Amino acid sequence: MNDAARTPHLHSADLAEAHHLDDAMAVASAALAAEAVHHGEAANDEAEKKAARHAFEMNKLSKRLHREVGEAITDFNMIEDGDKVMVCMSGGKDSYGMLDILMNLQKRAPIQFEIIAVNLDQKQPGFPEHVLPEYLTKVGVPFRIEEQDTYSVVKKVIPEGKTTCSLCSRLRRGILYRVATEVGATKIALGHHRDDILQTMFMNMFFGSTLKGMPPKLVTDNGEHVVIRPMAYCREKDLATYAEHRAFPIIPCNLCGSQEGLQRQQMREMINEWDKKFPGRVDNMFTALSNIVPSHLMDRKLYPFETIKATGTPMKGGDIAFDEDEGCGDPSDGLPAETTVSLSTISIRKAT
Repeated sequence: MNDAARTPHLHSADLAEAHHLDDAMAVASAALAAEAVHHGEAANDEAEKKAARHAFEMNKLSKRLHREVGEAITDFNMIEDGDKVMVCMSGGKDSYGMLDILMNLQKRAPIQFEIIAVNLDQKQPGFPEHVLPEYLTKVGVPFRIEEQDTYSVVKKVIPEGKTTCSLCSRLRRGILYRVATEVGATKIALGHHRDDILQTMFMNMFFGSTLKGMPPKLVTDNGEHVVIRPMAYCREKDLATYAEHRAFPIIPCNLCGSQEGLQRQQMREMINEWDKKFPGRVDNMFTALSNIVPSHLMDRKLYPFETIKATGTPMKGGDIAFDEDEGCGDPSDGLPAETTVSLSTISIRKAT
């Protein structure tokens, strides 16, 4: 009797407890769902902010690169009204960036000029021949693919293990000059940037005993063409970021830049290390290329050291004993900044 009476009572308690558990679980589930929604909204907000920051930075980068290319073109009178510019395309980030920026400037420039893209297919193994024609057709620029098997020539002449740049560049240069004549180009645009120019300067100093870099504009050795480098003011890391942002179909080169032990690669590593350790140093070195003082070097062909004489009057560019140039010895390099000293403030006693 007692057991029978207790049984329904126990079942009711169990049911009540189960209802309580269900309610608690429902509340917990609702709380978790609300928290998930909150986190999801927060994640979405963060993603939107990140995307907005990225778009802002890429817009700044694009404007900077376009401004630098425009300034280089203006400073060195690279492109004139009526020019036909042959843009040399290798399939690397630099040539893609140059073509992209020049096409944008062409639309809003105050002068009229034509662009034709030219690629030299050197027939190296694994070269994706379809990539550049597809891209150039897509962007709507006139182009020409010149097919020349220079790869076999280079591999036949250059011993295994030796770098191929010297012969490869000569062959490529000769072919491109011929193509420029055939297409009626008045300017040949190459994709070298600021870092390339500095690397060339150090290579010539260290290995060629010559103080020269890579000019932004020059006349070819045969005197028939003008070569320009519109990206002379652009930094390589900016162009790399721009290429990634624009999703250019990059074609890696297995002829030159990928060779280990290249002198240019050594220069690149040295300059990149300086840029990390001493911010501003690379910028100053590049600026120095535009501030040459022949009287303070040693080239007798540039300055008449043999004939200079004391005239008793101030001489422009003359030595002032203590250079008063500000910033000589940048504190960021760990060196004390040079103190300006005037000779008139120094008292010198005669020796007795």
